[in-house]
Formats: sequence, structure tokens, C-alpha cells
Amino acid sequence: MLPSSLDNPKFSYAAVFLSAAALYVLTCAPGVLWQDSGMIQYRIWHNDIEGGLGLASAHPLFYIIAIGVKYIPLGEFTYRVNLVTAIAGAVTVANLFLLLRLWLGKNLPAVIGAASLAFSHTFWQHACVVETYTLYTVLLTAEMIVLLQYARTRQIGYLYLLGLFNGLSISDHMFGSLSFLCYAVFLIVLLMRRYIHLRHLVPIIILWLIGFAPYAYLIIREMIETGNITAAISSALFGRGWQKSVLNVGISVRLIKENLILIAYNFPTPTALLFIAGLWGLGRVSPGRSFSNIVIVLLVMFLLFAFRYTVPDRYAFFIPFYCMVALLIGVGFEVFLSRHNRSSLGKMALVLTLLPISVYVVAPYIAQKVHFAIPSKREIPYRSNYTWFLQPWKQGYNGPEKFAQEAMETAHKPAIIIADGTTVYPLWYVQTCKGKGSDVKVLSTHGSYQNSIPFPTEQNIEQLLAGYSIYVVSPIRGYCPQFLLERYDFVQSDGIWKLRGRK
Repeated sequence: MLPSSLDNPKFSYAAVFLSAAALYVLTCAPGVLWQDSGMIQYRIWHNDIEGGLGLASAHPLFYIIAIGVKYIPLGEFTYRVNLVTAIAGAVTVANLFLLLRLWLGKNLPAVIGAASLAFSHTFWQHACVVETYTLYTVLLTAEMIVLLQYARTRQIGYLYLLGLFNGLSISDHMFGSLSFLCYAVFLIVLLMRRYIHLRHLVPIIILWLIGFAPYAYLIIREMIETGNITAAISSALFGRGWQKSVLNVGISVRLIKENLILIAYNFPTPTALLFIAGLWGLGRVSPGRSFSNIVIVLLVMFLLFAFRYTVPDRYAFFIPFYCMVALLIGVGFEVFLSRHNRSSLGKMALVLTLLPISVYVVAPYIAQKVHFAIPSKREIPYRSNYTWFLQPWKQGYNGPEKFAQEAMETAHKPAIIIADGTTVYPLWYVQTCKGKGSDVKVLSTHGSYQNSIPFPTEQNIEQLLAGYSIYVVSPIRGYCPQFLLERYDFVQSDGIWKLRGRK
């Protein structure tokens, strides 16, 4: 329990923030990363606010902040931008604490709820690598705080802040569009019941537009440059090539099983059962029916969106849902404690919130022993899939840079390395930021960055082989041009594979 000197919400908020910041800063990855995180780092290095995967993947607010942090001359560039996510994760945890503290008037249920989110696997993991999700959850929890305060006080100023925060959230991530739909209905209901008037909508809309401005700029610019309004709107809503996944309504038995495992792994502790008590008792402690309705609607919307999403990294899209679950765990503790007023229960719950840490320690070893299927088709040098995916902490992990440095040293020059979206950004980073491999051409079809020479095709491959040693990172379907797999043999050369000759 927090000491009595921290009964002031300001001091208790600061204490929770500092605790969460210490956790995430100490467990944060120290350098360049794989896949989307590596792409984010590379985009930040190039001041690339739009990216090349469609506007839905632009996340301009995050990049504006991270690019600003890039120019702070302290420590390694990649570590600095990783810390943007770590600090945002700590602010989210502190915001969730404040939300519950203001709502329930007690520290203990607020600590239980905040700790449940802080130690949830996917949230912790994405607070240790540079990603856009924790900045979104900062804004989501801020939205919930001002909604709570409006429900308690009916002061219209909180709705003005709601407009600003939601506009900013969409500028960070399209998750904000889900909550936008919920809030729009809420405002319409308030208008119909005459709790607010049309004149109140003007500042709400203006502030929302101010927050939305970074994303609106990209959308309008694409409309003007392409002259295709429909395509620009589609890009803003779905990105490039994800419309089918975003609109998917089919759910297979395998998808259900995997999603249930993901959810359970994020709350592997008996305190997760307090979520049920929170659902059951929400109406009893809610400051108003509208607020409890919003909590339930957001919970269901976030769950449904992530549950039937079919992209490979969909586990990350459960993060807003986990925020709502942790909120209801805090509520459930208050409901349960009010029926069983024992201090021993509070101490037990605090201890049990730490249980996930021990689960994450042993899970990789157990999973490997029983041959649990990790959703990855291949092993990458210097990365154990079991520890990478099942343990959230990343302190001291420099596998991507080791791989990239070794690949540059191993390749017989002049060389071409054909890389996929997971591995290309560490290679490009080592070339661009570390000055390694000037006589190596790293080629990829991922994103919109221009290759320095034509990408290998069936028409030009023999010409390229005459002038370069050609390597691939993974001679596996989906990670390598198919015609190379069909026509050529490969020989492993440390962490990369060299084309040896025709089959």
C-alpha cells in the first residue's frame, strides 16, 4: 500500500509514474531493433513523418515527438527514441492510476489496476521497444479521465479537452477513430437531452481539429498530390494493403484459441478474476450511467477489433483492450474489498500483481521444452523466438546490430544482401548511422525507400551475379524472391545465405 503521505493524488501520481518509468527505462532495448520498430527508428533518422505503407501507418504525432527527441544530444540515437515509448508507457500507467484514484477515492484499487496494466506482457513489451501504441494509451487514459470528471461535475470544459485528446489520439494511431465513434454518439445523446447546446460543439470541434491537424495535413496533401480523394481516404483508413484484415468478420477456431492464449498470458494471475467483479459492480460505483456505458462500449469495441484482426502482429492490437481490462480490475478490487473489508486481501492482491514477472521468466523454457508453436516461420540470428516473444523486457539486447555488423563483415565485396521487412532496417541503420558496409547494397521491397540499384528480378539476376556476390537473409518462402528459391541453391555464410548456383 502507498504510505499515507501519498494520499494527495499529485504525489501519488508522481510516485506511480516514477516507479513505472524506472521499470520501463531499466528494461528498455538499448539500440536498433527488428521489424516495425527498426522501421520506426529508420524513419525517425530520416525525419520521415509519412512513411511508405499508407497513411494509416503514418502515425504523424508520434514521429513529430520522436524526431524532436532525436536531436537531444544524449546517448545513442536508437536508445533515445526507444525511451519515448518507455516514458509514454509510464505516463499511461500513472494516468490509469489517477483515473481510478479520482473515481474511487482510494489508492489501493488504483495501484492494483495500474500494476495489472504495467506488468501485462504486451504492454510491457511495447514499452521497451519504440512503437506508437503507448503514446496512444496515454491519450486514451487522458480521455477517460476527462470523461470521468465531466460525469462527476458536468463542467463543459472537460468535453473540450475530450475533443483535443481524441484528435491527438487519431494523429497518433487510427485506434482513436474507434473511440471517436463512441464519443460522437455520446455527444449526440447529450445534445438530445439538452445537457449541452450546439454552441458548445464549436470549441469541441475546433480543439478536435487542432489535435487531428497532423494527420489531416497528410490526408489533404495526398489528395492534392494524387488527385484521388477516394484513394487518399482509403489509405487513411486502411493503409496500403490491409483493408481486408481491417474489415475481416470471419473468425476461425484457431484464431479464437490463439487470442484466448494471448489474453490469458497478459494477466497470468488470480487478480485477473477481479475483472469479472469489475464488470458486475461497474454500475454501483460509476459516477453516471453514461460513463459506465462508455467503459463497456470501448471495452467491447477494442476487443472485437483486435479479436478478428488477421495481421501477423495482431497481439499488439489488444493493448487498448488491456487498458480497459486493467481499469475494471481496479474497479473489481474496490467492489470486492467493500464486501470483504480485510487488509490482508489488499496485501495479497498486491503480491499477486507481481506474479506475471515469474511467469515471464519461466515461460520461454517451458514453451521450448513442450515445443509450443511460436508464430514465427524462421529463426533469426541472435534472436531466440521463445525469449523474444514471451519475455517483455529487452534490456541489454543488441541482437539486431550484431546481426547487421556480422552480415556486413561476412559478405564478399562487392555484395548485395536481399533483406525482408524484419531484417532490412538494422542493415540500413548500420550502413547509414554507423558507416559500415559501403560496398554492400542492401535491397528490399519493404516500405517506400529507394534501392540504390535495381531489385533482383528474373530478367536482371544474371547480370547482377556477374558483378556482385548475392546473399539473402532467409531462403524461405515469403522472405525471399520466389524465383530465387526455385532456381538457385544457397550456402549459409554465418547469419546470411549466399546464392551458390543454379539448381
